[in-house]
Amino acid sequence: MSNSYSMHPLGDAAVLVQLGDGISDAVHQRVVDFTQRVERNPFRGFIECVPSFTTVSIYYDPLTVQKPDDSNSTFDVVCSLLQERFKADEEDGNPLSIQDVVDIPVCYGGDYGPDLEIVAEHNGITADEVIRLHSGQDYLVYAIGFAPGFPYIGGVPERIAAPRKPTPRPRIPAGSVGIAGTQTGIYPIETPGGWQIIGRTPLALFRPDRQPPTLLQGGQYIRFRPIDRAEYDRLREVKLCD
Repeated sequence: MSNSYSMHPLGDAAVLVQLGDGISDAVHQRVVDFTQRVERNPFRGFIECVPSFTTVSIYYDPLTVQKPDDSNSTFDVVCSLLQERFKADEEDGNPLSIQDVVDIPVCYGGDYGPDLEIVAEHNGITADEVIRLHSGQDYLVYAIGFAPGFPYIGGVPERIAAPRKPTPRPRIPAGSVGIAGTQTGIYPIETPGGWQIIGRTPLALFRPDRQPPTLLQGGQYIRFRPIDRAEYDRLREVKLCD
């Protein structure tokens, strides 16, 4: 795989670093590694990294970034500092990301998964087969977005892929697990949404009183684990999920 990259201005206080052209585990590994390398060795004026599928946006305070003289723009200075991180990455060669696998218990179907039968019918299989396939592998969290803590998770088997709903629901309960195309995701808060809802997890994905405030991070792996309604209620009752 190519180690090429490009950097582009994103307004007057951010740089967009392009690390690949297509969605893949290899490109995302570069996104995660580069994000961690910058966060662990921030430059003066650095504010935050926002990783996505193929890019990382680096936000900075242009008034704080230290310029050696007036001949360079702040953008040029930041690009130079980021190039040092790329050089360190090439010399190191060791990925920094931690391959966590987070267990996500899910109560499939019924009131918690009103679209499970729709996904099954769309693919000509049974609801049990949808559950088996959805929970039968690890998934990579590519990005966090849309709502605080919402994970964009790729790699859903084609046999259970399903289109978004033609008309989004105005309210999707927190914890709802959905499918859209070959992506799956979990709604962290109640919000409108058009994904096909097949189940619900009792886990709290957005916890603003904790650090970090989101349960999942880009670069982590997750695995869905089927549970019944009694187990869902038990996990909620013992408050293991708050």
